[in-house]
Amino acid sequence: MPELVVLSENDVRGVLALDELAESLTVALIALSEGSVSVPARIAARSPSGLLGAMPGYVPGLGLAAKLVSVYPHNSRLGQPAHQAIIAVFDEVTGAPSVVMGATYITAIRTAMTAALVAQALARPRATSLAIIGAGVQAEAHLEAFNHLTAPADIRIASRHFPKAVELAERHRGAVAAPSVREAVDGADLVCCCTDAAEPVLADEWIGPGTHVSSVGSGPELPTALLSRAQLFVESRAATAPPPSGAVELEGVDPESLTEVGEVLAGRSGGRLSAESVTVFKSTGHAVEDVAAASVVMRLAGALGAGTAVAMGA
Repeated sequence: MPELVVLSENDVRGVLALDELAESLTVALIALSEGSVSVPARIAARSPSGLLGAMPGYVPGLGLAAKLVSVYPHNSRLGQPAHQAIIAVFDEVTGAPSVVMGATYITAIRTAMTAALVAQALARPRATSLAIIGAGVQAEAHLEAFNHLTAPADIRIASRHFPKAVELAERHRGAVAAPSVREAVDGADLVCCCTDAAEPVLADEWIGPGTHVSSVGSGPELPTALLSRAQLFVESRAATAPPPSGAVELEGVDPESLTEVGEVLAGRSGGRLSAESVTVFKSTGHAVEDVAAASVVMRLAGALGAGTAVAMGA
């Protein structure tokens, strides 16, 4: 009788290894830029309070999966994450469903680890100072990923709610809360925008030569002037499509002016042009990242016997 393995959020957190996640994400992003994946444009159904997005994808060697993710920006008032998700994994030969896993943590950490991988590839050598804008779930995931991959020595956190920045900084050794966004980004080598802001959180003049900036928010976190002078990097050139499949900041931008990060990770693009260049990674999140994370969780959960098997019937 066919069985479906169910992995809770605690199961996922317990098995997901960040080194293996970084390796799997690299494989997936390179496959995306090579055109060997099958990923349709993201779609969403909207309710009065938020949306439910569907993100199916197939990555050779990693698997076939689909994520359902709800985005409810006002959930912080209810003490719940703005993004909540599950991933269903299917056998790529028979199409049979094999695993369903909680993917709220996956959504946060795969986004953050992708940003960290891109920063590692694009930032100037010996970049040591990191500014995090935001103090929510995604900001915490960025601290986890960046501390694991790049170990910045100087970390500043800024939030429109200063007490939240203080709380987050207290949970991470070496981090301090900055009184303002401008003070946080002043002189920072790396700037990560992790907000739900409906308008830019940075001013162009705050970003000095050689800075690497990443933005993972669904709203327009970055000012037009910054985007106009920076080298722009994306997971996929499809990021120029209208939301929910693309980024609002990139609507109308020539896709050929963008560089896919998989091209950089594969060595087909040189990435940063000079030490003085400002590089910007605008992330929209991508289904290949979910497939990459799910493949790691499945492999490690299987080895450890994690999860609950449910009989599916004939």
